[in-house]
Amino acid sequence: MLTYEEAHNRAAEFGQGHLFQFWGQLNEAERGALLSDISEIDFPLMRRLIAHWVLSEPEPERFEHIAPVPVIPLNAPDSAEAWAAGEDALRAGRVGLFLVAGGQGTRLGFNGPKGAYPIGPLTGKSLFQYHAEKIRNLRRRYGCILPWYIMVSDANAEETSVYFEQHDFFGLGREHIRFLRQRMVPCVDLAGRFLLEAKDRLAMNPNGHGGCIPAMVESGVLEDARERGVDLLSYFQVDNWAVKVADPRFIGYHVLRGAEMSSKNHRKNSPREAVGVHCLCDGRYQVIEYSELDLYPQLLETDERGDVVYYAGNPAIHILSVDFVQQVYDHFEAFPWHRAFKKIPFVDESGALVKPDAPNGYKFETFVFDALQIIGHAPVAVEIQREGEYTPTKQFEGDNSVVAARRSMASLWSKWLEATGAKPPRQADGSSAIAIEISPAFALDEKEFVTNSLGHDWPIDTDLAIGAAGEIERAAPAAQTS
Repeated sequence: MLTYEEAHNRAAEFGQGHLFQFWGQLNEAERGALLSDISEIDFPLMRRLIAHWVLSEPEPERFEHIAPVPVIPLNAPDSAEAWAAGEDALRAGRVGLFLVAGGQGTRLGFNGPKGAYPIGPLTGKSLFQYHAEKIRNLRRRYGCILPWYIMVSDANAEETSVYFEQHDFFGLGREHIRFLRQRMVPCVDLAGRFLLEAKDRLAMNPNGHGGCIPAMVESGVLEDARERGVDLLSYFQVDNWAVKVADPRFIGYHVLRGAEMSSKNHRKNSPREAVGVHCLCDGRYQVIEYSELDLYPQLLETDERGDVVYYAGNPAIHILSVDFVQQVYDHFEAFPWHRAFKKIPFVDESGALVKPDAPNGYKFETFVFDALQIIGHAPVAVEIQREGEYTPTKQFEGDNSVVAARRSMASLWSKWLEATGAKPPRQADGSSAIAIEISPAFALDEKEFVTNSLGHDWPIDTDLAIGAAGEIERAAPAAQTS
């Protein structure tokens, strides 16, 4: 940590001397907190970001030609070959898991890390537990470890660690789970001055999911992966309960095509669906964020049937080769940054906390998908279905919500039940009339569920497979329908 003199001189050198305006009012602990925040700042980076994004208004990037990215369809003829290659990689211990879990559950109405949110409609199992049970199943199936690297933020690091301790690391072994923190960056006002959120603390935000690149290297994750023989990292985000954390088909395509970074894509529901769009911009693989769609009107086009032409939506599911992560890190000073104009609470010159009614400053962040711009091989983009694979949880109600997630669970799992001969009750519109929950430790897909359900009556014990808020009629033994 910098000394007072070092921090003061550093701040003054970069035009941020106002950070010490309340120094004389601070006690020893508060002074230490301020020095700690200042010590973490990359001042040359911030000067560059402020000059580019705040003190000038950069022109949006222009492209001569934008084309839809080639996507491997669901029914591709080589899917079986890809599946086999992915299973071989799993059995060989080549795969590790990387989870982005730096968010809080505020928008869900939950006080704690988002990953600890009780998403299970019957058992109250958390998002973390859902992912952990998938890992347990895959370990059993392929005889591999699947080390789990979890990126947290300053806001939830301690709570997340305690949560895993309290749940005995979900039976996966403390030695196979590693937490790492992403960097924080200062928020700035319209003049490029760092904002204080308190007299002794800077207003800061995580550096975005692109921050996983430096975090992996600087925390020793890449070194740990290499020591384990892991050369592929399956990347996903904590709020998607349905994600396939190490999908053999996806891994297989990545391996067979010698990819450096691969992505999954879902078909957009509408041109303005709030997801990024994968496309080729002047031949370069790029993801255009939904907030930038109006800059490129062709991305909003539909065909004669009304289908979205640039349909490859971004569900934030990737595979990154370990060597590629190192390559990106070695040149991270050139990695793209993005700005967001936000309402940022701050302490004014009198020391009073101000909560603005309108945006008053900028936050800066990086996006991991920007690494796709520098891949050296042809892009690997794999199509997925939404149901059973992509159901993000951003808020409690509405689109991409807890309510929608639980509805998707009932929709998916009622079909699995019917495949065994059971008859879960349905409403007049065909949707499930009951809440249903199936543990990923019991089954990851319909085929596994039918196989494991042979000889059981409903409802099966919730610790193993299923609970249902109501009666399920058993129409025929599962053995007769398998």
